[in-house]
Amino acid sequence: MKKSLLRPAVVLPVLAVLIVVIAAATYWFEPWKLVVNKTVDEAAPTVSAQVSGQKVEPVVVAQGDFISHEHETTGKVQLLRLPDGEQVLRIIDLDTSNGPLLKVWLTDAPVIEGSDGWRVFDDGRHEDLGELKGNKGSSNYPIPADADISGLNSVTIWCDRFHVSFGAATLT
Repeated sequence: MKKSLLRPAVVLPVLAVLIVVIAAATYWFEPWKLVVNKTVDEAAPTVSAQVSGQKVEPVVVAQGDFISHEHETTGKVQLLRLPDGEQVLRIIDLDTSNGPLLKVWLTDAPVIEGSDGWRVFDDGRHEDLGELKGNKGSSNYPIPADADISGLNSVTIWCDRFHVSFGAATLT
């Protein structure tokens, strides 16, 4: 007599393992982010100061355009110096995919087109400016006063979970 594989002693443990695997994959991959966008619309920093009786506005120290890496990415980035000496990285009109653990990094890595450039940004020095505020729109990322950003000449939207760049820009 042939025993059935559909008996409770087999089915229940298999279902339990399947539920654990699905829950872990859902937590790890965050698949809902494939269809959910987060849009931000922060104004550019407007801090100005009076120096010798003249109004001084923020200065663009460096700027660049995003190129696509793992995900289609467009937009611009500016490194701004405010009159009080504070520095801010401004991302303008970003359009990229949403994803798990996306970060904004200033790095010393070269921006390389194609898949060869996807994983280079954690090889050298970088300054983590925090989580990406939104995968669409414009946002500001203050640079800590004690951060040494000399030699950091590129920006990446970095997926910290999968160690891959969604897109990057060279600052010139």
